[in-house]
Amino acid sequence: MAQKLKVGAVSYLNTRPLIYGFEQGMMAEDIELSFDYPAKIASKLLDQQIDIGLVPVAIIPALHESHIIGDHCIAADGEVYSVCLFSEVPLHEIETVLLDYQSRTSVELVKILMKEHWKISPAYVAAPEGFEKNIKGKTAGLVIGDRAIGLHGHCKYVYDLGAAWKEMTGLPFVFAAWVSNRKIDEKFTTAFNTANAFGLAHLSEVIKKIPVSNFDLLNYYTRHISYVLDGPKRKGLNLFLKMISQNAV
Repeated sequence: MAQKLKVGAVSYLNTRPLIYGFEQGMMAEDIELSFDYPAKIASKLLDQQIDIGLVPVAIIPALHESHIIGDHCIAADGEVYSVCLFSEVPLHEIETVLLDYQSRTSVELVKILMKEHWKISPAYVAAPEGFEKNIKGKTAGLVIGDRAIGLHGHCKYVYDLGAAWKEMTGLPFVFAAWVSNRKIDEKFTTAFNTANAFGLAHLSEVIKKIPVSNFDLLNYYTRHISYVLDGPKRKGLNLFLKMISQNAV
């Protein structure tokens, strides 16, 4: 029997459609699936602890070898809702930004937006777990994932990074993609694609299995998150990677 490939996925609501097929037993003989937050999955791929990861795309330049696997991703063509800058004051009054410890891509994105789009230069602080309580006064916070969803309504000002990128570039933004640190067999990739697509074709079943009662998951999955890595998203991804390599932000 061939050795299973180690696959790391993000443990956020936005990934649930992509992993649903795996949870239903698809590719059970081919992969060993594990979960963590984005920055941890990125570290595991960089350290070769896993073979494939649903990773923050900002780590792609740091990989010795990288291959985007399949045709699915975590992206937004406008407002993403779950990657936001939260603040008690307007943008131009922000002096410090707390950077989410769970993020890599969004940390780079907020720095680019501050410099290129909003034209401000706050101080940046790498923030530990529980930093959300320190978002006050002129200290804003970049928060991603399920915790960002929960913060809506708690801060006076919310700046959506997906919407800001769209305003600045006219392109969608890819937050995470399936990336391998070595070449993967085409037959495996085809099966992997099929498993990813299964959940997207069965969203009502995916939603029924998630114990969330006060949030419209169908709206989130269909309006805010875009899962197919198409041409415009690849163009947006390439632009982002170019910007983080060329700009000292």
